[in-house]
Amino acid sequence: MTNNHSQSFFGQATGLTINSTSKDENFIFLKCIKKKPDGTWEKPSQGEGKTIKLSLDEMVMVLKVLKRKIESWSSFHSYKENKTQISFSWEGNGGNKLWINIGNYSKLLAEAQIEIFKLLVKHLIKEKIEFATISNISKHRAINQSEKEDIKSTIMHKSVIKEQNSESEKAEIIGSIKAETGKAILLVFNNGQEAWIPKSTIYSNYKPEIGLSQTFLTENWILKRNNISA
Repeated sequence: MTNNHSQSFFGQATGLTINSTSKDENFIFLKCIKKKPDGTWEKPSQGEGKTIKLSLDEMVMVLKVLKRKIESWSSFHSYKENKTQISFSWEGNGGNKLWINIGNYSKLLAEAQIEIFKLLVKHLIKEKIEFATISNISKHRAINQSEKEDIKSTIMHKSVIKEQNSESEKAEIIGSIKAETGKAILLVFNNGQEAWIPKSTIYSNYKPEIGLSQTFLTENWILKRNNISA
């Protein structure tokens, strides 16, 4: 059984991608992009397009629409100060086409695409119920591990405080987030290296999306300590 899934539906002007990065996560991503006037497509890696995260209970509501148990479903997503309305609704008069609206992006799915979407969402719900809903004991262990990483990050930050006096320069590095705790993020860099970076040493805004390649501005000493070249 594969650990991740990705399926795209492209039309002449709009594309929709369903992405599950891990069977152990109780959510999926929906990404919408448009074709630009010059004929190229928007690139999510450059902050273009629109990406939302659907929780497990929201996936269940989407499946109800896909099975036509209900004709439509809508919700609001909030990220920082931005609110995005999402909706799934069947075309009027008993049509066999489905409208998906995510903010200012709209995608119309035809019958075959709807069937693929329905089977995929049904599979992902079953998969995530099996692997992403864990017992209280497992959750307690996961919380303890998160706390350990926070403590590790704090100790590491304090142990090198003297180094910052001589190496306080900042450097940009490209990487993607693999995991996140309250005080640090685990970054994967282009060369395959991984390192926990304290949030207190990151000076650039970043999107908390797993697997999204983006640029981080951090302190040079933390890169040197982990033998990472900017």
